[in-house]
Amino acid sequence: MAYSSLFSPKFTHFSSARPISHHLYYHPYLSSTSLQYNNIRKELSLPYVASFPYQPINVDYLEEEFSGHGVTFEGIGDNCVAKMGLDNGSTATLMLPSGLITSYKAPMWHGSTVELLHTSVSEGDDGEAVIQGGVSLALNYEDDNEVPWSPSTWVLRDIRGNSKDSIKVELISSDTDNMVETRHIVTLGEDILTSEISVTNSNSSPLQWTGSIISHLTVSSPEATYALGLEGSNFHNVPPFLSNFGIIPSDLDEENDSEIGQLWKQMGLKGFSSGLGQRNKKNASEEEMEGEEDDGYKQLNEQMSRIYTCAPRFFTLIDRGRRNSVVVGRDGFDEVYMYSPGSSHEIYGEYSFICVGQSTMLKPIMLGPGEVWRGSQHLHNPNM
Repeated sequence: MAYSSLFSPKFTHFSSARPISHHLYYHPYLSSTSLQYNNIRKELSLPYVASFPYQPINVDYLEEEFSGHGVTFEGIGDNCVAKMGLDNGSTATLMLPSGLITSYKAPMWHGSTVELLHTSVSEGDDGEAVIQGGVSLALNYEDDNEVPWSPSTWVLRDIRGNSKDSIKVELISSDTDNMVETRHIVTLGEDILTSEISVTNSNSSPLQWTGSIISHLTVSSPEATYALGLEGSNFHNVPPFLSNFGIIPSDLDEENDSEIGQLWKQMGLKGFSSGLGQRNKKNASEEEMEGEEDDGYKQLNEQMSRIYTCAPRFFTLIDRGRRNSVVVGRDGFDEVYMYSPGSSHEIYGEYSFICVGQSTMLKPIMLGPGEVWRGSQHLHNPNM
């Protein structure tokens, strides 16, 4: 059975290479259906990060320090859920320390609110709780030492705003060894959810990074979903993002057991380098790997994974099954990543989502000493 609320009960798990286990209770904020796991203690696998030794979150301190801004906190074992809520009914749910946005409920024209994000929870092979989907950051840094690392554990730095107008939650991840600071700022407005990142290179050597803000948008089915506004954009067909929070159908994962798939998994998000692109082109024609979008009202019923370049800053995803739409916008990023699992899966099921990423994968970002880079994604609700 499929659920269109915060989490769905099944999916394929891609775990981190070096997980740290933290205890997690299933909680009403995490599943309105209980998922048959009520009162059962599980473990949540979180990626390893060198910058912050993880400490249990003091929920009482957060409630006292950040009260009055329209955000409430709930402890789940050693983790925490921060729920943002506006007076008009817009809400967003953020998990700490993973930084995963698991819910964005927006007011609709018919008077109620609708969940716009697709997030999934299931039991892993070792009995841990596996949480995927939603909105997450997938960043891969590399300096002169050519040793890649990724910020994946976040600390709450500040909350501003109020429940009447907008709420801004700022998270931070600092790698003191490499002198790189990443800030993730989540802003909930009356008709918009914005995810912004800021990367500061305080080192004396240059920094190169690739990555994306990845969003799983829930839809009735990919067959009923259309992308408006991408006509004329160049595209590159690429392997799917295998990020820590990505949802990929199991049959596609089996296809990735090929040489290219294994290389992609080993390299993580760095897999879209020019070397991999040249390797792919040896196995496919130029027409298959690159092209120009010729459909201004593109149906997303076929399985696809591509990066659009020269795409407009804003385009629209329309779900004719649920009779709603989302306007996706970006700042700073030059590329748009789009993944559809296709309509060969069960309708209203586990793979009823469209994945959109504002990315910098084909062309890495280069930051000199002392430089700062900023970029953001906007999920605008035009259905009020």
